Amino acid sequence: MSHVPHELAEEFPDKVELMHTLRQSDAHLARLSDEYHEINRKIHRVETDIEPRSDAEITRLRKIRLALKDEIAGILRTAEAS
Repeated sequence: MSHVPHELAEEFPDKVELMHTLRQSDAHLARLSDEYHEINRKIHRVETDIEPRSDAEITRLRKIRLALKDEIAGILRTAEAS
């Protein structure tokens, strides 16, 4: 499989270990992370014309990915502050 951009490890390179640790103990973060990966791969397939979609659909998917990333970032900030 080709490189999929916007993986969480690339988005938060300094928090990879924290994400791994939290995924083990925080079911909510694990679910968000799984959703993020699913949406991110779907966007990648659309952008590489494997699964073409309308501009409106790709925009919708990107907004979902951004919202998931923002929520994950908030959880990581809170965990670091603890």
